[in-house]
Parts: sequence; C-alpha cells; structure tokens
Amino acid sequence: MIRFICIVIFVILFLIVTVPVLIVERILHRFNPHASDISSLRIVQWAFKVILRITGVKTTVIGEENIPDEPVLFIGNHRSYFDILLTYSRCKRVTGYIAKKEMERYLTLTSWMKRLHCLFLDRKNPKEGLKTILQAIDDIKNGISICVFPEGTRNRGEELSMLPFRDGALKIATKTGCAVIPISMNNTAEIFENHLPKIRKTHVVIEYGKPVYPDQLDKDTKKHIGDYIENIIRETIHKNAELV
Repeated sequence: MIRFICIVIFVILFLIVTVPVLIVERILHRFNPHASDISSLRIVQWAFKVILRITGVKTTVIGEENIPDEPVLFIGNHRSYFDILLTYSRCKRVTGYIAKKEMERYLTLTSWMKRLHCLFLDRKNPKEGLKTILQAIDDIKNGISICVFPEGTRNRGEELSMLPFRDGALKIATKTGCAVIPISMNNTAEIFENHLPKIRKTHVVIEYGKPVYPDQLDKDTKKHIGDYIENIIRETIHKNAELV
C-alpha cells in the first residue's frame, strides 16, 4: 500500500510541477518540433522510470534488437495499466500510443499525451475511429511510431489468455507498409491489478518479436494479418511463462 501512495503522490506532483514545462515545450515546438518531441519523450520516460523503480518491478527484456530504426507499429497484449509504462519507457524513437477517448478528461495528463503524439480512439463512433486510424497512418509517414493494444481494453482473464484482436489498427501497417513489432508481455497484472490496491514487487517478461512487413506476407496472410500477429504474441507469452 505504501508503494501505491508514493506513486499517487509522485504522479500528482509531476502533473503540477510540469505545467510550466508544457508551456516551454509548446514554445520550443514552434521553432524546432523534433527537438521538442525528443525532450518531451525523455521527460515522460524519466517519470515512468521513477514510477517503475518505486514498484520494484524486475524486467526481463528479450529481442529489443529486433526493433528497426524507423517508424513502426507496435502491437501488444494488454493486461495492466503498467504495460504502457513498461513499454513506453523503452522507446528510442518518438512514439504515440492509441488510447481510449475517455482519457482526454485528465487535463495535464492529456496535454502530455498530446505532446507525445498520442491519439484518442472513440470506440463507440466508427467515423471518429476511422479518423484516428488515418491520423496514425499520417504519423507513421511522418516518422512517428505508433503503439496499439488491439484487444481494445485490459484483459482481465487468466494470465495466458488473450481477447480477440480488433483488426482496424493493423490497417496502419498495411496502408503504410511499415513494420509491425509484436510485443508479448507476461505477468504485468501481478504488479497491481491482481491485488488492488496494493502494488507488489514482481518479475515481468517483455519480448519484442521480429519485424513483420505486410508487403512481404503472402496475400492470404496479409488479409488476416491481425490473426497472424495475435498468434505470434499468444505463442510467445506461452513460451515465456516459464521465465516468470
């Protein structure tokens, strides 16, 4: 419980103290957008690393060398709020996450998310959802990586289970030809969700799969690329279960 309280205090202080920083970042963005993007990325990564340090989580990372130095589409399984911290703290390039639209209500947090090219998906409005996907396609073309959890929400089922993928997000890759990087995560719900509101030290495993280029797949596999990536992640989390 102490860890939870410490994290809440840190997050509140960060969001208050960095309000002037956001103003500076906006000004910097007018003159040097890339420098502003990188500095915003590093500031948020620092905050995420502090939070992860407070949790005491031990992370085993496999296959990080598989990520090419180019804009990619990260696709991961999703069981914990900490999935975002664990993966985003490791991004080397500017990366926008696709979040549910409800996240827009959190003022300063939303401002930071927008600074980091995060997009907000309205799952109840197909037309607005399409606009989000089209924006993500533009971001990829402009050199910004995108990360999506296609299960659509946190999976609250058994540890090695997965919810069906929603294929819409994979259009980002098929329309741009960018690489898809599968992210397979084990045991992340054990940090927090499995014993709310306590946060416990635990060991998680993250594996980055080899890049999948849609244009290099056969016609049928490309047509069902969502199922293809989902199977890669499912097989990987089962393989890595013995490492936890």
